[in-house]
Amino acid sequence: MWRYMGRKLGIYGITFVVAVTINWMIPRFMPGDPVSSMLNRASVSDPEALERMNTYYNEVFGLDTPLYQQYLSFWSGLLRGDLGISVWLYPEPVTDIILRHIPFTLGLLLPAIILSWIVGNRFGAFAARSKILDNTVLPLGYILTATPYMWLALLLAWALGVVGGFFPTAGGYSFALTPSWSWPFISNLLTHWFLPFLSMFLVALGGWAIGMRNMIIYELEADYSNYLQALGAPRRLIRRYAFRNAMLPQITGLAVQLGTIIAGALLTEIVFNYPGLGTLVLNSLNNNDFFLLQGIFLFVVVGVLIANFIIDIIYVLVDPRTRVQMTGGAS
Repeated sequence: MWRYMGRKLGIYGITFVVAVTINWMIPRFMPGDPVSSMLNRASVSDPEALERMNTYYNEVFGLDTPLYQQYLSFWSGLLRGDLGISVWLYPEPVTDIILRHIPFTLGLLLPAIILSWIVGNRFGAFAARSKILDNTVLPLGYILTATPYMWLALLLAWALGVVGGFFPTAGGYSFALTPSWSWPFISNLLTHWFLPFLSMFLVALGGWAIGMRNMIIYELEADYSNYLQALGAPRRLIRRYAFRNAMLPQITGLAVQLGTIIAGALLTEIVFNYPGLGTLVLNSLNNNDFFLLQGIFLFVVVGVLIANFIIDIIYVLVDPRTRVQMTGGAS
């Protein structure tokens, strides 16, 4: 067990270094100069003052040094928990900006991922043993899983927000309210949260329902199911074993799909102008803010790796075959 965990941690460590390095490189190879963008917003007309300010801010952000020195400085700051200063919101630290926005993204992501996975697996399991549900859930599931996140978000915003007027279509809460633990603010927060959550929930729900439905049918036709049926085992018992075995690929699928789900969440936030990491990515791109962009990507990479590691542990706990292989390997 410990050898397995050590090997996994080593793999995740290498993945972390490679992913963070790529995230550091991407903004620097993008067109545009962050300092020039910053000074253009300041509307400085004096050429001499502009030159002095350009030199000063390049030194402040460390952009006047060779790339390899910038890379080493980045890792040095990262190990100290310092992600640098934002160019767009200078002189606010990148960490403070991300920590202010990340609760909105987590509050959107976690319920959407967990509820869509649970409900989708249940609907898929029911559809596999009911012709009526199979004829309705399967086509609907294919439509939902083929629908891009942002397209469904736009459709829901138009239907339930613009036309219906049931929910607000932008922002995380009303600017007329002060953030607090009072019921008026919480209820307003939930009404702004619902449409982004619903769009993510529905798209993910279709994929999980289709996957579970196909896996249940496969398991019910497997040799062990036919053997149990020949022995006269109750149909409910056979379905229970089929459901437990069908859950294992779904757990693996959750780990594989995490990156896609997070990317969908970022796009959904942009559609609804939701104050999470997605809107922050858009603003950092528009303002050539290298440091904020790489800080956001760092949080995303760490979140995906931690979630995958937790799923690996869960897989070991729920799949006895994995534990047997680990015990055999150790002996």
